[in-house]
Amino acid sequence: MHSSPATPHRSRRAVGLTLALISAVSFGGSGTAAKPLIEAGLSPLHVVWLRATGAALVLAPLAWRHRAIVRDRPGLLLGFGLLGVAGVQACYFAAISRIPVGVALLIEYLGPPLLLGYVRFVQRRPVTRGAAIGAGVAVTGLAFVVQVWNGLGFDALGVAFALGAACCQVGYFVLADAGARGEKPADPLGVAAFGLLIGAITLTAVARPWEADWSRLGGQVTMAGHHIPALLPAAWMILVATVLAYLTGVVSVRHLSPPVAGVVANIEAVVATVTAWFLLDEHLGTAQLIGGLLVLLGAFAAQAGQAPEEPQAVLVGRPDRPDRADQAELHR
Repeated sequence: MHSSPATPHRSRRAVGLTLALISAVSFGGSGTAAKPLIEAGLSPLHVVWLRATGAALVLAPLAWRHRAIVRDRPGLLLGFGLLGVAGVQACYFAAISRIPVGVALLIEYLGPPLLLGYVRFVQRRPVTRGAAIGAGVAVTGLAFVVQVWNGLGFDALGVAFALGAACCQVGYFVLADAGARGEKPADPLGVAAFGLLIGAITLTAVARPWEADWSRLGGQVTMAGHHIPALLPAAWMILVATVLAYLTGVVSVRHLSPPVAGVVANIEAVVATVTAWFLLDEHLGTAQLIGGLLVLLGAFAAQAGQAPEEPQAVLVGRPDRPDRADQAELHR
C-alpha cells in the first residue's frame, strides 16, 4: 500500500502547526507572568533581562552540546540573538514608553505582512494566496484585540521603535528558517540556545541589572486575587514563556514556511488577552472577542491556503531534504 506524495508534506505541516501553536500559547503568557513582577517594583527592562538570562542559563547545556554551530554559523547566531531575542524586546519596551501599549503591539504584529513582503520581493519566492489573506485577516483581528482606537496617539519615535520590533520579528522567522539551509545546516535547538545567550549578553549592557532590587523576587506578588511567591511567575516566564516558546517556535519554522509560521504566531495576542482576563482580571469586551476570532481564522486560513502537494522548499528556498529537527524531540 503506497501513500500519496502529499502525505509527507501534510505530516510536516501538522507537526509544524502544532509546534507553532505551542510556541504562540507559551509566548502569550509572558505578559501575564511579567506584570505582577513589574507591579512588585522591577522595571520592565529588568524583567526582560531576567527572562532572557534565565532562559540562557537553562539552555546552557544545550548550547554546549551544539557548540560547533559557533564555528559553522556564527553570523546566523549573532543575527538571531540580536534581532530575534534582544531586538524585539528592546524595541518593544522602548516603543511602549512613548506610545500606548495597544498601538505598539499592533505595529509589532505587522511582522507577518512585512515577512510576506520580504519573502516575495527580497527573496523573490512565491507566497500562497492563503498566507497573504490570512496575514491580512489576522492583523485586522489584532486591531480589535488590542482596541487600537483607545488612546491612539502619534509619536514619531515611538512608532519607529514599534516598527523596529516588527522588523526584528521578521528577522526571527527568516533567520530561524535560514538555519536549515546552506552547506552546514544548524540544529534549531542550538540556534535557539545560542540566540538566547547572545540576546542576554546584549540586554545586560542595556538593562544594567546590577541596579535592580532583586530581593523583590523573594517576596509575594498578587495574581488572580491570591498572594503567591514572586518566584512562581518568574519561573513560568523563563521556563514556559521563553525556553519552551523559543524552542518550539524555531523548530516550527522548519516544518512550515516563515510566512505561515508568522501568521500563526499572531495567536499570541489572543492568548495574552485571555490569560490576562482570568489571571489579572482584565476583562475582554465584545470587540476583543471578535478580534480574537479573526486572528484564529487568519492563522488557519494561511495554513489551509498552502497546497498539500507543494513542497516547503518552494516557499522558502530550502533544499528538499529530511529535516534534522524531526529527530530532536526535546520539546523544549
